[in-house]
Parts: sequence; structure tokens; C-alpha cells
Amino acid sequence: MADITYICKRTVVSTKPVQPGKHCSLSVLDRLMEQNHLRSVYYFRTPGGREPGELTKKLRESLSEMLTCFPIVTGRLLKDPKGHWMIKCNDAGVRMVEARIKGSVEDWLKSVDREKELKLVHWEEMYHKPYFWSPFYVQITEFGEGGLAIGLSCFHLLADPTCATMFVKAWADVTLTGKMLNPPLFHQLPPRRPGRKNPNHEPYMELINCYKPIADKINLVTDTKHVTIALAFSDPMVRACIANGQAMNAFDQSSPSPFEALAGLFWVCISKLKGAGDGLIDMSICSDMRNVLHLDNGFFGNCMVYNKVNSKSLKEHKLSDVAKAIGEVMAKMDNDGITDLIEWLEHNGYQSPPPMNGCELMCASLEAVDPYLAVFEEGFVPIRVSSYVEPVVAAGHVLVLPSPPCEGPLSRTVMVTLPEDEAARLCEDDLILHFSPTILIGVNN
Repeated sequence: MADITYICKRTVVSTKPVQPGKHCSLSVLDRLMEQNHLRSVYYFRTPGGREPGELTKKLRESLSEMLTCFPIVTGRLLKDPKGHWMIKCNDAGVRMVEARIKGSVEDWLKSVDREKELKLVHWEEMYHKPYFWSPFYVQITEFGEGGLAIGLSCFHLLADPTCATMFVKAWADVTLTGKMLNPPLFHQLPPRRPGRKNPNHEPYMELINCYKPIADKINLVTDTKHVTIALAFSDPMVRACIANGQAMNAFDQSSPSPFEALAGLFWVCISKLKGAGDGLIDMSICSDMRNVLHLDNGFFGNCMVYNKVNSKSLKEHKLSDVAKAIGEVMAKMDNDGITDLIEWLEHNGYQSPPPMNGCELMCASLEAVDPYLAVFEEGFVPIRVSSYVEPVVAAGHVLVLPSPPCEGPLSRTVMVTLPEDEAARLCEDDLILHFSPTILIGVNN
């Protein structure tokens, strides 16, 4: 394993102080994510001729400027009178770790695995004095022979994967142009629109029922060793998967989206290796609902919603039926349904919810914001991005991310985290091999 030298850990604060006494409350969708955290790693090639630490210093300075617009990120956690978490915007700053590693970024990517990659993204669990704990961490790692990695980790209570991508994009914009192109917006989730209040309205119970078992769940974190594999599907590969997932009858000529097609593919394959026979294991999907709720793209807060896909009627591993079932569930997650869920959660909140990537397979679409738009300098663009939702529990999870633009508009990267023996068998699955994806992170890299 390559040796990583950790240079220092420091606190980076914003260049302009926050208005005294400012607090931010958190939504019911935020509070559900209390037991989870996010990690992302961005890899870059760097131009030669720079002194060690020179680029890190530049990024540290631009981060300080950018944080002026992110008071929640630099704040600290407190409990309100109801016992709910809130943020005191006291400009306590973000923790930054600076590190160096031998070799080049290209060599690193040839042999990276989950264990190695997570060394590039610093994280500390909350300790007994949360007011002194930073919910956001940044790690900058310079490669001695060229290249750089930026690792971001954060408390899922304050941000979802879309927010994390927005944060890095804003940092890149400030570094490149000196200004933020799309500042974040901090406000509550929208209430039901007055014109849509109907006294006879029947709430969307299928979505609500997906959240009801939260009260009965226990903490499902185990000692099982999980590994992560990452598979790159080029544009033609995704188009082939969509074609396989398309219904072949005269009454339904619709095509699944890239997410629906890939989610169906991995649902079928993982069900087989988990011994589900001709059936399918339980699976929930997760997707960003900003557009559904008519929120501005700059909304900063949790807006990912889970819903369960009914597998009882799917007795065969037929991709077209599976993709159609996923698409039907996605279509039902409309404005009224999500608002029903938010209203129900506000009346049935839980003080200590378990991890939301809980007892069944979870498949999430992280396609709402393109991480490859984070350009820090001319030509200084991401060559690969990885994302993790932690901790990993129970059946595992599947994350569908954008791929580099050079791979085509429909290209996707799929990161799958499973128990070690299952991950190894998934890489050998004939159905997945039929599409010939490139293994970016394997079990025995």
C-alpha cells in the first residue's frame, strides 16, 4: 500500500465573519439522516513545475473565501428546545487535512480499492461534545509524481450528496474565477401550495409506509467486512442496457432512464447472488426531489427521498419488467406524494432514527449535479469521482453517478458496496459481463 504522509490538520474559517446570533434549523428530511455521513473523492491531473504545497495553499485560500457563503458548513451543532439538532452559525470553520503521497495519481488509480480510497477523505465521528465537533472535513492530498485528490466528508444531517457536489463546484468556481456562480440557498422545505389543499385528499401511503418501519428498526451496523467495486458503463453500454430494459409490446414502447435500467440490472444480479432464487430481494430507491418540489437547484439541505419497489409481482429476472417497476415507483414520487410524506414525518418524527441505508438493498441516483463541472483551473478538471454513503449496513447499496463527459452523455459509473464474498461474485456475473463495463475499483485491485 502506498505511504501517505499527513502534513497537518488545520481549521479554515471564512474571510468574512457571520452575523452574530444567526441560527439555522433543520428539516425533517435532514433529521432522518442523523446516523449517516457522506464521503467523496475527486481526482485531478496537475500541471508540472509546481512546488510541493503550492496548489494546496491556493486551494486553502480560495476555500476560505468560498466559506463566506456557507454559514451552515462552518457552524456547530446545538439542540433546540424540542431536542432537535440546529446549527449555530458561529464561523467555527472547516477542518482541513493536508497530505502527500508517493507516485502519480494515474498509478494510484490502477490499484485503488475501498480501504485505500477512504484514506484520502478524512472523517471523525461525533464525540461527546458536539459543539466542538466539525461536521465537515476537507482533505487535500498531493501526489509526488503528479496529481491531486480532494476528499470531502460531511454529516448527512446537514447535506445530501447533491449538496456535497454543489459545495465542491462552488469552491472550484471561486478558485477559477474569483466569484461564486451559483450561491447556495438556505431555507425550509416548501409547504403544500394553498391551491392544492384538498380536505378530501388521500395521502400517498405507499411512500409513507416505506418510512413507517423506521420506528421499528434497530441499528443494523455489523462487523461484516464490506468492499466497494466501481464499474464504468460507457454511453453505448448504457444504451444497450436501456434497450434490454425496454418493454417489447405494442401497448408500451417507453424506454427506461439510465438510472432505471442500471438499477434494474444490479437489482437482478445482486438478488441472484444473495440466493433469492427466481424472485428479487427487497430494494429501496433513492433520488433527489428538488425539481419535484420546485426548489431552486441551489437549495442546500437534504432532499433525497427513499421509496420501496414492490418485488412481489416480479417472479422472473426479466430486465424489462424490473426496469418498468422501478420507473413506476419513480413516477409516483410527485409533488403531492413528497409533500404528504413531509407532513406525515413532521407529525411522526423520531428522535434517534437508524441509518437510512438500512435493512434492504438501497439504490441511489446521484445524477442531479455533475461533479465533473468542478474546474479549479484551466485544464484542472476531475478525471474520476467516487462517492460513499456511510456506514454500510445489511444488504449493501448501489450508487449511480455521472461519468466523465468524454465517455458520452449517457455514460454512468456504478459504485456497489456489498459483503466481500458477494462483491467478488458480482464482478463475475454473466449478465453484467455481457455489457463489458470497465472495472475501476475491484475486489483485488
